[in-house]
Amino acid sequence: MNYEVLINIHSIIPASRINGPGKRMVIFFQGCNNKCPGCFNPETHPFKIIAEYAPTSLLNKFFRPGIEGITVSGGDPFYTGFTYEQLENSTLCRTIFKYTDVLIDGRFEEANMEPTLLARGSTNQKLLFLSSRYNEGDFIMQGKAELIIGADGAVTHTGFSKVA
Repeated sequence: MNYEVLINIHSIIPASRINGPGKRMVIFFQGCNNKCPGCFNPETHPFKIIAEYAPTSLLNKFFRPGIEGITVSGGDPFYTGFTYEQLENSTLCRTIFKYTDVLIDGRFEEANMEPTLLARGSTNQKLLFLSSRYNEGDFIMQGKAELIIGADGAVTHTGFSKVA
């Protein structure tokens, strides 16, 4: 039998233009111990089951043609809010880093909100380029927030700023 690990997902945005370069699928994990003050996604903090997916079924269900890449965000998919130095000794993280183009490391600090259109929450966070696919210029976004209106009329807010 083939057993796949299930991952707890808070939500999926099949196509976003504000959560990294190009048109991206965004996966928000559920559960985070960091609980950074001012977090953009505090609803992802509780460790409760929202929707469990095997990685292949998640991609089969949500991945769309024309997607440039996947952005993984918190909750805490096991590295959101941590520094590269905190993670580099983990065999699992080193394996995942082989498939990662960019890691935005460090905790979100509300007092150091990013004032520019650079795709990070706060200025203390570093963009670490783990491949040559992107550079810092690719992470200058068109805006800080994005509203997506689904076919069913549901409105999804995403990005690096809260809409009042």
